[in-house]
Amino acid sequence: MIIVMKPEASQDDVNQILARIEAKGLKPLHMPGAERVVLGALGDERILAELDLEAEPQVESVKPILAPYKLVSRELHPHDTLVRIGNATFGGGRFGLIAGPCAVETETQIMASAKAAKAAGATVLRAGAYKPRTSPYAFQGHGPDALVLLAEVGREVGLPVVTEVIESGDVELVARHADALQVGARNMQNFALLKAVGRAGKPVVLKRGMSAKIEDLLLAAEYVLAAGNDQLILCERGIRTFETATRNTLDLAAVPLLKAKSHLPVIVDPSHGTGIRDLVIPMALAAAAAGADGVMVEVHVDPPSALSDGPQSLYPDQMLALGKQLEALLVALGRSL
Repeated sequence: MIIVMKPEASQDDVNQILARIEAKGLKPLHMPGAERVVLGALGDERILAELDLEAEPQVESVKPILAPYKLVSRELHPHDTLVRIGNATFGGGRFGLIAGPCAVETETQIMASAKAAKAAGATVLRAGAYKPRTSPYAFQGHGPDALVLLAEVGREVGLPVVTEVIESGDVELVARHADALQVGARNMQNFALLKAVGRAGKPVVLKRGMSAKIEDLLLAAEYVLAAGNDQLILCERGIRTFETATRNTLDLAAVPLLKAKSHLPVIVDPSHGTGIRDLVIPMALAAAAAGADGVMVEVHVDPPSALSDGPQSLYPDQMLALGKQLEALLVALGRSL
C-alpha cells in the first residue's frame, strides 16, 4: 500500500509509522518528496489491513497498489529511474547504445569488435562469456577466460561491459569482472538467479522471455528489486509467434507500454528480435522512435566466421552507419546519444 503523509507530518511521525510497518513483518519504504513524504508497505494484504493507518492523525491517505508488481510499478514510483552502467546512463530521456559481438571468441575478434562499437558511439560493450544454446553441441562460450578477456578489452577501449550470467553459482564470479549482469530470455523466470543478481550489487539487464507476457517480465523484474536492487533495465528482444519470416517477432508496442507501467528504463535488442542483419538498423531506429531508452545490437568484425549469431551481426561499417543514423534521429526527437 501507499501511505501519503500530511505536509505537517514530522520525522518522528514518519519513523513511528515505519516502525509499525516493520513490526508487522512487512517491508517499509520511505520516499521523501519535495512537498510531502510518501511511505510504502509491502507484504501480505491481510496484515496490511490490520495496520489501520487511515486512523493515524498525520496520514493524509492510504491506497492499495493495484498492480501485482509493487516495486516496479509507477504507482509507487512515479518518476523515471536512472540506471548507470559505468559512465553510461539509461532512462529519464537518456539514450544508450550497447554493442558488441554475441560471444567472446578470440582476443583479436573481441578487440576489433569492441573498437567498432566504440567508433559508432556505443556507451556499453556487450559480449557473452557463457552462451546458453538450444543445442548441446553448439558453441557454449569460453567461460572464465572470456570474462577476464572481456574486462581487459573493456578497460582498454574505455567501455563498461555487460555479459550474461546463466547460473546462480556464477553470479559472484561474473560480477567480479563485469560492470552489469544480463539475465537472458531463457532465464527470465529463473527465480533463484533473479534473487542472486538482485543481491550482487551490479546493474542488471533483464531480457523478456520468448513466450513471456508483459506482466511476466515485470514480475520477474520485481524479484530483482525485492532483493534490493533497483538498477535494472528491461529489454524487449522479440517473442515467439506463428511468424517464421524472422527469428522472433519484435514487439515494439512493448516499449511505450512498459514505460507507462514501470519506472524502469526499457531498451530493445533488434538483433535477436529479427535475426536478420538487414533488419537490425531499421528496427533499432524504430525502437528509438517508440521511446526506448537504448538499443542493444550485435556487431562482429567478421560475421561469416562468427561462432554464434553471425547472420544477425552487423559489420563494422554498418555499425558506424547505425550510430550516425541514431544520432540524427535522436536530435530530431530532442534526445541525444
